[in-house]
Amino acid sequence: MAMRSIGSLTISFGLVAIPVKLYTATQSGNAISFNLLHKGCGSRLKQQYVCQKDGQVVERDDMVKGYEFTKDQYVQFSNEEIKAMEEIGTHSIDIAEFVPIESIDPVYFDKTYYLAPDKGGAKPYGLLNEALKDTKRCAVARWAARGKSYLVALRPVGDVLTMQQLHFATEVRAATEVEVAKPDVKAQELKLAKQLIEQQTADTFDPTAYVDDVRARVEAAIQKKVEGQEISVAEGPVESGGKVIDLMEALRASLTKTETAKANVSKLGPRKAPKRVEQADKPARKASKR
Repeated sequence: MAMRSIGSLTISFGLVAIPVKLYTATQSGNAISFNLLHKGCGSRLKQQYVCQKDGQVVERDDMVKGYEFTKDQYVQFSNEEIKAMEEIGTHSIDIAEFVPIESIDPVYFDKTYYLAPDKGGAKPYGLLNEALKDTKRCAVARWAARGKSYLVALRPVGDVLTMQQLHFATEVRAATEVEVAKPDVKAQELKLAKQLIEQQTADTFDPTAYVDDVRARVEAAIQKKVEGQEISVAEGPVESGGKVIDLMEALRASLTKTETAKANVSKLGPRKAPKRVEQADKPARKASKR
């Protein structure tokens, strides 16, 4: 099934305007969610907001938004005041600069979108894509939508431009905030660790080699429930206490285990993803998680 565009934008590349269509690149919204039901009759529960002071149920018309500036102290804002502070959507991706893609730490990466040329934009779209590939650069730009201002990076993936939403610097915590003691690494330990890395190194990352096993188990259990079958609940693994291990012995055992695993995989062939339960056979799961 062809992807459906979720909007139309314009890339501002110098004095060149490139009309593009916007597509979501991921499907995280398809995550399985469960609704809260009344255990006695199985009916869906309705969410209510209760005042902490008088215990009364508050209707939406009597609600206002507030910001807690100190403990239990709030300043209130009307919907009109909040609306006035929001960024006005311009439908424009304004390129600010070009940088090497490797200069952006992956910790800044957020949601990803695909861009495709809209009517009249094929040639300038292709020109920008090829120029980015040849110069090994990505474009850093600003994009305003849904009342917010976003920092994004445009980068080529084959013949397609992707728009990578980035975190602002104020949203990313410095790694130096995490206290890590400097260990005394022995030369032989480092040698074995490097051997283990080399043993498990692949030329490229293949995402199809990894399957969401939890989702597959949940979908299978849902299908059994829909068909009226009972599902058995297996006991979880027994927690083992923290044991002091010999690092050298653990590294040597890991090398042996990896060699055995690779030999078994080569005999069995590549792992295939389990067949997904068809949407029509599953209960509705559009509602958000409670």
